[in-house]
Amino acid sequence: MTEYFEVHERDSAARLGELRLTDPLVTPAVADDVLEDAGSEWARERDPPEGNESALTVLPHRAVPPGTPEEVREAFATEYPDVEFPSAAVVTPETAADHATDAYVLSTAQAIAGHARAFVEAVVTTREAVPADTALYLPGVATPANVATLAYAGVDLVDTDRAVIKGTQGKYLTTDGEQFLADLEELPCACPACQRSREAFDREDCVEHNCHALRAALATVRGRIRAGRLRDYIEGQARHEGWLTAAFRRLDDGYTYLEQHTPLVRQAEITAASDDTLRRVEIQRYAERVTSRYHNRFDNPLVLVPCSARKPYSDSQSHEQFHDAIQYRAHLVSMTSPIGVVPQELELTYPAQHYDTVVTGRWSATERDFVADVLAAYLRRNEYPRIVAHVPDEGYRDICERVATDLGIEMEFTVEGHPTATGSLANLASTLSRELKYSRRERQQNTVRAIADYQFGEGAGDDLLADISTESHYPKLRVRNSEDEQLAMLVPEYGVLALTLPGARRWVESSVPTERVDIDGFVPHGSVLAPGVVDASETIRPGDEVVIEGPEAFGVGRATMSGPEMVESTRGVASSVRHVEER
Repeated sequence: MTEYFEVHERDSAARLGELRLTDPLVTPAVADDVLEDAGSEWARERDPPEGNESALTVLPHRAVPPGTPEEVREAFATEYPDVEFPSAAVVTPETAADHATDAYVLSTAQAIAGHARAFVEAVVTTREAVPADTALYLPGVATPANVATLAYAGVDLVDTDRAVIKGTQGKYLTTDGEQFLADLEELPCACPACQRSREAFDREDCVEHNCHALRAALATVRGRIRAGRLRDYIEGQARHEGWLTAAFRRLDDGYTYLEQHTPLVRQAEITAASDDTLRRVEIQRYAERVTSRYHNRFDNPLVLVPCSARKPYSDSQSHEQFHDAIQYRAHLVSMTSPIGVVPQELELTYPAQHYDTVVTGRWSATERDFVADVLAAYLRRNEYPRIVAHVPDEGYRDICERVATDLGIEMEFTVEGHPTATGSLANLASTLSRELKYSRRERQQNTVRAIADYQFGEGAGDDLLADISTESHYPKLRVRNSEDEQLAMLVPEYGVLALTLPGARRWVESSVPTERVDIDGFVPHGSVLAPGVVDASETIRPGDEVVIEGPEAFGVGRATMSGPEMVESTRGVASSVRHVEER
């Protein structure tokens, strides 16, 4: 049972945690000042250390090198004692398991640093083998340049060993990499060590600077985790070393590891500054759900339009002009990089209104392929009587023509020059002039049903939200059943539905798989803590709507950690509680 480490915030696999010592340490952090090593047992047997709550004690251990045969590992395996003070066990990816300690020291860290594949495999294997609410410590590897990537992979604790060694070698470290001190005409830093004159700056000063730079880099990482924007930072910062770029790309390739910990919704903006953004969990998850869960409920033609800089799209001047020309005669779907396609009903749903992209007027080949693939998958799933492409020539038209050819369908193009030019808007209005309009009520009901499909699973819109009415004005829609009970409301900040107790009961009684958090015999108020969770659906992700059930309570709320983490963790908030009733 973890007593001395707690995760407070998550940003994908990165965590903002607290090592609960006499003087708490906020992680990710340097562990030098709080670490006590009880020593190796290779030389001699050691008695269990006394330990205390002011330090993290590494228990007596036998570290084995990578590739050690299993029978040898088993023969020399360490049996860690049960202790009542903050403790850490030394493991390799092959020996990682639950040793009832608060932290785990990866003994092979120095062998894998600099090798992207080995690093990712070792960290992921270890993290998945040890309890979710324990800290992972990689000794002897951290530098200001790589520590953000270490944290992004799930590392919580590091030390200054490598920074010190580099300094004694006359290597000056920054988040950009390293330079020989002799090659620097001036010091690009304002830390206390660098305030000395360049002529008097020696290797001891270089060691001091390197340690300051590492701690400063960790402060930046913690700030990015708090803001939910570590990945944006990684995409730029990690490019200074090839193995770091390869490492986060390999983490993307694994997907499942990052996806389990990546929130379904949040308010942090995504900066789409490179093709690597297309591989982010948030982008891939959105595209997958739009092309496998969503289905169009309008009988009208489809109009494809370009995205807008302003979010949500309907608030932009260009989309207001499109709407004036269309007049509820067609179903609007926006094309965009890095999202793919965004049906009008999902324009609020994270990350469709939470991204900013670099606008150059040119699409990369990767962007074209991604958006074309998503559009093709969308059109295979959704049939329309007509497809109108009101898109400019730059990138958009090429994609539409490619998809039309691949699928053997026809598209009508209406733009002359620019989509908002008078002639283009007139062409769009004329093309749709004979189409019947749909009502505002139909659009509102189709919107909440489409969001239900996206949020809860295919068919949820028709199952959970059958026989409903909507009230209030978009985007603050409320959903009521035929008995005039409120079932849900649309949360404009995230573009998802927040259920009431009647809505949660309907979810449980439906054929749609329910995200459940089973709790012990108590009535939660405000939140459910992890120790009170008996079981939880494996598919729960942070930000998911969840039904909370126990012998004494029935409630609904939003998950703050994944289902597996809820079950494994012994500290922290598992879910918020919006509504609850006693049984």
